[in-house]
Amino acid sequence: MASCSKVPALGNVFGRQKSSHGAETGFKPPVLTFYCGSSALERRIPTSYCIRNRSSIFGVVKAISTVPNGFTSENAACSPSNLEEEIHSLKILRSSLCAAGSLHDKIEVLDLQQRVKSFHDGNRRVNHLLAFDGLGERQIFLLKCLIAIGQEHVFSVEPSWLESKGEPVRSSSPLKNAFYILLDMIEKGDKSGDSAKDQRYLDLRPGNGDAGPSKTGNDEISLSFGRLLLMLEELETFYDCIGGIVGYQVAILELILASKSEVHSPSGQFHQEFSGVDSIKEFYVPSGPDLSKDKEYAAQAAIWGIEGLPTMGEIYPLGGSGDRLGLVDKETGHCLPVAMLPFCGRTLLEGLVRDLQAREFLYYKIYGKQIVTPLAIMTSAAKDNHKHITALCERHKWFGRGRRNFKLFEQPLVPTVGAEDGHWVTSEPFKLVLKPGGHGVIWKLARDKGIFDWFYSHGRKAATVRQISNPVAATDVTLLALAGIGLHHGKKLGFASCQRNVGATEGVNVLVERSTAYGYWEYGITCIEYTEFDKLGIADAPILPGSMQAQYPANTNVLYVDLPAVERIGSSKTVASLPGMILNLRKPIIYEDYLGVKHSLYASRLECTMQNVADSLLTSFPHRCYSNVQENLDTFIVYNERRKVTSSAKKERKDTNKSLHQTPDGSLLDIMRNAYDLLISCNVQMHKVEDNSCYLYSGPPFLIFLHPALGPLWEVVRQKFHGGSVAKGSELQLEIAEFYWKNVELDGSLTVLAENIMGSVNEREQEEATFQYGQQCGRCRLQNVKISNKGVDWNCLENVYWQHKVHRLESVKIVLHGNAEFEAYDVVLEGNHIFEVPEGHRLRVTNENNGVCSRMQPLMDKMASCGSWYWQYTVHNSHVHLEMVEL
Repeated sequence: MASCSKVPALGNVFGRQKSSHGAETGFKPPVLTFYCGSSALERRIPTSYCIRNRSSIFGVVKAISTVPNGFTSENAACSPSNLEEEIHSLKILRSSLCAAGSLHDKIEVLDLQQRVKSFHDGNRRVNHLLAFDGLGERQIFLLKCLIAIGQEHVFSVEPSWLESKGEPVRSSSPLKNAFYILLDMIEKGDKSGDSAKDQRYLDLRPGNGDAGPSKTGNDEISLSFGRLLLMLEELETFYDCIGGIVGYQVAILELILASKSEVHSPSGQFHQEFSGVDSIKEFYVPSGPDLSKDKEYAAQAAIWGIEGLPTMGEIYPLGGSGDRLGLVDKETGHCLPVAMLPFCGRTLLEGLVRDLQAREFLYYKIYGKQIVTPLAIMTSAAKDNHKHITALCERHKWFGRGRRNFKLFEQPLVPTVGAEDGHWVTSEPFKLVLKPGGHGVIWKLARDKGIFDWFYSHGRKAATVRQISNPVAATDVTLLALAGIGLHHGKKLGFASCQRNVGATEGVNVLVERSTAYGYWEYGITCIEYTEFDKLGIADAPILPGSMQAQYPANTNVLYVDLPAVERIGSSKTVASLPGMILNLRKPIIYEDYLGVKHSLYASRLECTMQNVADSLLTSFPHRCYSNVQENLDTFIVYNERRKVTSSAKKERKDTNKSLHQTPDGSLLDIMRNAYDLLISCNVQMHKVEDNSCYLYSGPPFLIFLHPALGPLWEVVRQKFHGGSVAKGSELQLEIAEFYWKNVELDGSLTVLAENIMGSVNEREQEEATFQYGQQCGRCRLQNVKISNKGVDWNCLENVYWQHKVHRLESVKIVLHGNAEFEAYDVVLEGNHIFEVPEGHRLRVTNENNGVCSRMQPLMDKMASCGSWYWQYTVHNSHVHLEMVEL
């Protein structure tokens, strides 16, 4: 339970001491004094590092149970009845800690716990452990909480671990010799009863004669112990709304108990229902506008979204570890987070920022004003996530947006627990196996870290939220319409949704109706995970007999949020601030111990689900509503075609796996299908993307990558493309916004790379470089042009299509520096060509005497600043219209 008193600083954890008058006396590692009484040891310390029946140099730590002291059967420890008793006991402890006034009073409450008393009694010199130099009252409280919830095995230390921290030669290491004495004592079963002999202990202070190991070994131990304390402090502080460390364990055990005592779906994921599920009466299919069918409403909603961009922020939850992607840095061999996945030529994070910049550029083109959307990114320490994200932003100079417009905040890592009994999994003494606690912690964390106030200081009142593994969420009108509807109608939370197939491992959006104890009826749009269907009576049935489409739509985690509304929930200091707690108990975790041995066991960690913040945003009515209720709700839903809303790149596709679901390969094909739909609507003739099975044998039918600033609205792109064709096996890459295509026939590879896509970067001395949307950008016009070359080598085994990493035999490549321009008219370009245009110049390519004629000219006068032409955007009748202006 979190202390209500002021939390002492953790600067002393690593041994920085202060003299009596408060001055720092320099760095001093904490003293680790380990007790080794033979009378407390019952059998030989095992050479393998197990979770159960570990021996400790504090004494034998038996099969660590989550049941109250007095139960010794390991089978009993996992039974529902004993779990209920343990939960009841810990709830009493949680209440007692909450009632205790001071930190000292809380420690007294813990000292009365049987586990803590037994730990003291069985380790008569445990005061050496709990009296390290620099260890304060707060840290003692945290350690005793850990013991009180039955996790004392975290302190279990084996000789092999200490050997790995000491000198390699036995005879030169007093620490090793001491442990060999300990092992001999265990083997001989020394029971002399001489307390002076039996109660030996090891003082690990560096420079303490023959009693300690090398300074390096002690420093590593001190560092491991200090990190444990820091993790416990984070856990106690962040989960204060449910009772800190003790409450965290209660939630874990309640979910494990639910898995044992109720019939659930085979996936083994269980949901902590704090919002009164028993009162829920009905679930309905939610209604909402379908952007793919009601084109006029979609256009109007997108305009609302564009108009509201100056009041919007953007939130990216990037803290997940992404274990299923198996992403590894080829140079270092270190694991990488999902955000670093190289997808379509850039990392996933770069792709999300490009999408955001494209919307800002659209606003500039319509209204002539520069806006920079503040971007909040939730990271974590998993796989050095925070460090990698920060380094990526720094390498890209914060994408020209200014460091002040980014706010990175790190979510806490939480312990993984055994699926049977809730034991916290350790990879070595003092070191827990930690994972991110799910993206649902984002609301409380944002409140704790001042993210909402930061948004308000930028004049923002709402935000769009999208996950890093979904690269298609900003396609066409999806995000703009979602935000527009939320802003225009004053909603508090909105879902972008789409159809879902029966049996898919996806959650669903529902309209929930439930009664309250006070006679009111509550309604709202929320999310239910697929693992909860059986428990809540959700039938995963088709919309029509024989159809593959499920009756309930898919939850995609593409959200609109009203910032004050979700801030109130995040700051509520109740369990509501941690929405949708779940425990997935059927998926194994893999970790590596200190000897380099890999382990796999069924374990999980307490996760929260971001979208279930909707459970706290239900609208109350004095009576039951039978129709038209959704118009009056604080929550809403909007639909679009599935591949315009979601296509997850969450897991690596194995060579033996023919399914592309949730893989980067599947996301690539969805992007190609979107490109096909878009260009076909521009009267560009193309080969249709066939079934996914064709991809496994021959790759995609083409590669088309269009910069989002060409639109991002498809109605804008349609005014830049007219006619022509793209042959099967062709590649088209357009890194440009000011572009015109008319009757272009492409059979091969064409790449247009503009150095300035949407404007230019202002670089001033002693000031941060910032991006300025404007006319100083590259331009390209192609009219009645035929391009024919060998293009991509589709037989190259090194091609990785979803990374856009391909070998080309021939191509046409146009490179535009600064505000350079390229134009081609009535010409045939055969074979390999590279056209590179310097800043301030225009290159015109035409047909002359049945050959290719190129003329380079400088841009003069006004054209030097505005270009020789540009697209002028205007809004008329809720549609964006373009007109080409020639200078």
